[in-house]
Amino acid sequence: MITLLVGTNRPNSRARRIANYYRTVLTELGAESQILDLAELPADFTSTALYAHAGTNPEFNRLAGLLDAGNKLVIIIPEYNGSFPGVLKAFIDGLAYPGGIQGKRAALVGLSSGGQGGLLAMAHLTDVLMYLGTTVLPQRVRLPFINQDLNAEGGLNHDLSRQLLREQAVALVNEQ
Repeated sequence: MITLLVGTNRPNSRARRIANYYRTVLTELGAESQILDLAELPADFTSTALYAHAGTNPEFNRLAGLLDAGNKLVIIIPEYNGSFPGVLKAFIDGLAYPGGIQGKRAALVGLSSGGQGGLLAMAHLTDVLMYLGTTVLPQRVRLPFINQDLNAEGGLNHDLSRQLLREQAVALVNEQ
């Protein structure tokens, strides 16, 4: 099972639309997948599911439990202020330690409205993931100018974007 983690809690995000697209690619490759969308996090999870409250919030626990279903992740990371969204860091901080995402393989997809395609966000998150014992695939996909690339049907306008996502998906599916 491959879990597609939508790295923002923004409702109806572009990251969610990319996750939907990626899931279609995985289905075409015969891979089972699920989407974990941080938009489903309880609004108060930082005060009801972390630290002294770890393990007590059923909705946070349900989402965190989706990570246990498999050993592979695709993390869709929008760039927020030169890094990855704070809600993603807070979610990761709420996972069991050690554990949570330790020993998993992760493919990263960065997106931004500018020309960097989430490069800084992916670099920052890679450091966190490696610290936690997650293997990050070298095929990190950058989707710059996402507002022009992502179309109303949830597809991508640029051949290169579609090709890079498919190549990354193939590499992840074949990763042991």
